[in-house]
Amino acid sequence: MDHKIHGLIFFLFSFLLSCGNNTPSGKNEDTPVSTDSIKYAQGFTIERFDNYTCISVRNMLDNNRLYGKYYLYRENDTPVPDDGTKVHIPLKSLAAASATHFEFLNLIGELDKVTGICEAFRVYNPMIREKVKNGEITDLGDSFNLNFEKLLGLKPDAIMVSGYEQQDENQLRISRSGIPVLYNNEWMEKELLGRAEWIKFVAAFFDKSAEAERIFNEIEKKYLQVTSLTKEVKEKPKVMSGNDFRGTWYVPGGKSYVAELYRNGGASYAFMEDASSGSLPLTFEAALKAFSSADIWLWCSYNSMQELKTMSEKNTLFKAYKNGEVYNNLNRSTPEGGNDFWESAVARPDILLQDVIKVIHPSLLPDHTLFYLKKIE
Repeated sequence: MDHKIHGLIFFLFSFLLSCGNNTPSGKNEDTPVSTDSIKYAQGFTIERFDNYTCISVRNMLDNNRLYGKYYLYRENDTPVPDDGTKVHIPLKSLAAASATHFEFLNLIGELDKVTGICEAFRVYNPMIREKVKNGEITDLGDSFNLNFEKLLGLKPDAIMVSGYEQQDENQLRISRSGIPVLYNNEWMEKELLGRAEWIKFVAAFFDKSAEAERIFNEIEKKYLQVTSLTKEVKEKPKVMSGNDFRGTWYVPGGKSYVAELYRNGGASYAFMEDASSGSLPLTFEAALKAFSSADIWLWCSYNSMQELKTMSEKNTLFKAYKNGEVYNNLNRSTPEGGNDFWESAVARPDILLQDVIKVIHPSLLPDHTLFYLKKIE
């Protein structure tokens, strides 16, 4: 009898233990099955669970504070944690508040899902412009104060925004309406490939992660191949950036993505050792001191040498002006103000770097035709 009781107790004890560990192979349900490879981007992670995917977006400008969390699911009855935004995938429609989202969508073949945009007059993408003209895409107005009623009328599956201000009333109002607000913070990344890698963030909402991985790997490969062309250059021409704007000359800091372009493009830049990833404000006199002997002038915002001279006779003091080596980024632009540099370049750093090398070391890329940059006459 004692043996039977002991056997029953052992059975019950074993049964209770098994009930307390009802996850397969002892795996905790809060532990992801896998985590997507993110090689350069610092602002988001993608974790895969058995029945859903968790994307976390962090604020790189604020000690990586959590900016947004999204739970992506396919079946309507899928249980997910309640500490984030639920998003049913794949998205069938999307409002895109920033033109920087267009090329990511284009590369994964989902640009046709866009039903709403902001400030249509600033758009370069021909497909988007045509659909706005035909009434297939709604202009929601200013991205910082978009037309809420028009957005509700569209009923998009989600709206993608650049997270300049996480808790502004505009975005809170959208969230309360039930439309998921997707924070695409590629602009915070310091590296060009880090910005381009946000294609993986965008693609996850369309269930196209494998395709995004393949596309990004191709872009990365091309970018690194182009970078290798300047590794052994002995002469590094001096470059200068920007122009005077209302009394201040803003130049890229040494840790910015523009400085990265100069570095990988085989150039010498006066502020290469600066530790800032943002812009540095200079007086005209400081800019002249730093750039008077620069060989090449990049990112000038004017359309002609005469216009540059008319704005200020002092612009003629720079060596680059005297030699006619001045370039803007308006090669692909519209009369209304659309500029493809601000749209597709974020997703195609390989093409952007080729442009910079073509200007600085033209012999290294004899067959490349400038795509974003344009020499002004």
